[in-house]
Amino acid sequence: MYQEERLVKIVAELKKQGKLSNQDVCQLLDVSRDTARRDIIRLVEEGNAVRTHGGIASTFLMSELEKNKETGFNERKERASREKRVIAKKAASILKDNDLCFFDVSTTIASLSDFVTKKISVYTHSLDNAEILAKKEFVDFHLLGGRFNQENRFFYDLYMIKKQLEDVYFDYAFIGAASLTEDGIYFVDKEDARIKKEAIKRAKRVYILADYEKFNKTSYYKSADLADIDVVITNEYPPENLRECFLANHIQLELTDS
Repeated sequence: MYQEERLVKIVAELKKQGKLSNQDVCQLLDVSRDTARRDIIRLVEEGNAVRTHGGIASTFLMSELEKNKETGFNERKERASREKRVIAKKAASILKDNDLCFFDVSTTIASLSDFVTKKISVYTHSLDNAEILAKKEFVDFHLLGGRFNQENRFFYDLYMIKKQLEDVYFDYAFIGAASLTEDGIYFVDKEDARIKKEAIKRAKRVYILADYEKFNKTSYYKSADLADIDVVITNEYPPENLRECFLANHIQLELTDS
């Protein structure tokens, strides 16, 4: 097969799949890694694909990811909507004295921290949650440590956090979302996503707090499958495809009053 034919085949597959690993290209064309590498280089040079870690993606997919990419935490906080606070307030109504909780990093979860009035214990890697909860003497507050992510204001060191959480089992994990799709919950930062995954594994019930705009949106790193989620609190009914997935995965949907 001539290179031009191979390139056409790769581009056609990219349109269907969105992205391909180097191994995918080898298998698709039944060629060596060196041949696949030369084809990939030419596609990238001609602007028909973009490099990713371990492969390539369609230029359309990457433009969509960039368009939907979350801005910094402070920018999001400035435009935090009334809907997010209403979602947070509903989540706070679940809490009771002596609950042990994980609070995620997000503007909605920061609002949840504002609404806490019960004598609970909270673990979090969020600086914003820490600043709010540290002022509440009735909250037993634990800040998970590690290196500080300046843009999105969280701490991360997966080894350290695993050690801090190895003997902890939460009543509730409250998680935000950059994206909620049929495939699961996605986030912008790889390290943040891995911390959430660890917390989700250690919770009796997992609550996702997400406004309607997060449904069927595109983001980067997956933290959980839908099967890992117990409840979604949101401000509007999700699209039909997600409602069907929620039903199939026994996810409870809770809507805010307004």
